[in-house]
Amino acid sequence: MLGALSSYLPQTEGLLAYWQLIVAAAALFNSAQNFATLSLTRRIYNVKPANVTALQARTFAVWTLASAVVRAYAAYNIHDKTIYDIAMFTYLIAFGHFSSEWLIFRTASLNPGLLSPVIVSTTSLIWMFNQYSFYIKS
Repeated sequence: MLGALSSYLPQTEGLLAYWQLIVAAAALFNSAQNFATLSLTRRIYNVKPANVTALQARTFAVWTLASAVVRAYAAYNIHDKTIYDIAMFTYLIAFGHFSSEWLIFRTASLNPGLLSPVIVSTTSLIWMFNQYSFYIKS
């Protein structure tokens, strides 16, 4: 069973491609829950949960889905410079968004709902930056 499943996983050295796939899968869940309910998204924007409307949640779901597609594609094409760079930008944009909602717009507080995407985006950015020359051969 595991052997058959492994043929669907990225075929590359290192763990970064698998990380990209895990984050993409989590983003698919997050996207689906944003289409279904406002409750989890209101945990992120907990200072002003009334600002989380059905329209905002669906928009967030579509952004998250687009990020999931980019990250999944990067998992299977980790040596492609353009895709690698675009995947890095998705994490930078996510970090910028969540940080600004906390520090500038004050719609979120430093809680588990906010910490999760901040930790994932920061970890991913640092990992991808540090491993750039390992995966991208100029």
